[in-house]
Amino acid sequence: MHYDLTDLRLFVAIAEERNLTRGAARAYLAPSSASHRLRRLEEALNTSLFDRQTRGLALTRAGEALLRNARQVLASIEQMHANLSPFATGIRGHVSLWANTHATHTFLPDDLAGFLKRHPQVSVSLEERTSAEIVVAVANGEIEVGVLADSGTGAGVDLVPYRQDRLVLIVPAGHALAGRDHVGFAEVLDHAFVMLHAGSAIHTFTMNAAAALGRHLDVRIQVRSFEAVCRMVGAGVGIGLVPRGAALQVAGLTEPPVVVELDEPWAQRDLQICVRKDAVLSGFAAALVAHLRQGAEAGLR
Repeated sequence: MHYDLTDLRLFVAIAEERNLTRGAARAYLAPSSASHRLRRLEEALNTSLFDRQTRGLALTRAGEALLRNARQVLASIEQMHANLSPFATGIRGHVSLWANTHATHTFLPDDLAGFLKRHPQVSVSLEERTSAEIVVAVANGEIEVGVLADSGTGAGVDLVPYRQDRLVLIVPAGHALAGRDHVGFAEVLDHAFVMLHAGSAIHTFTMNAAAALGRHLDVRIQVRSFEAVCRMVGAGVGIGLVPRGAALQVAGLTEPPVVVELDEPWAQRDLQICVRKDAVLSGFAAALVAHLRQGAEAGLR
């Protein structure tokens, strides 16, 4: 098969416009050139991509399949350009870092900002993943560095202490639980909850904790950040579980929630840096780990 990216871009433009002339204009080609390229593409694929109709073009089943794949290919090309473009402006290194929800929304933003200021020639891509996904990716060599909350994870990785934190209960001011110093998880299950979005590590963890007690949570709303959880709770929507570090970050809210200690052994959620066992890290990845460990040591002082 012989076709190029220009052919794919032209095909996508024609498919979206459902018109050859308008598609050709989007691809900056003359209609005659576009028609020739389209005919050559169909010959290369040995199938018709469009049904020619009086009011324009309609995709065939083969055309629909090609459109899905062509969009994926072109998106991958754009992502490749985005990944490479920093090198043209002096970036000489890149580190991929996966972290769980807790780390991503509490300690990592400040630590990564400090690292990037100290290493202007490095770029970092941060992805939010569950602890289980992070362990597998590090052990398989997909990424060099992860930050997670689970200890006792599988073989193939080394874990280094990063930050100590606990899950705490937050409730609206004036709530029945607001005057308590500490509370057990089983005592709060009859109340409506504000939760982080489904798929986040803390959402899964909390749901499993309730299921272990044979209960289901009454989830009033799911939001995308710990700050949003705190705002919703402060406004009286429900109660929530967040890391203490997240609760402290939003202490200046107009309606701040009240923090109540959670009297559960699993509430201790210490974060750890995860690297592949016995791996020799690349220079920039090693520098990132060293920086995160410095932040951990500073946090303990």
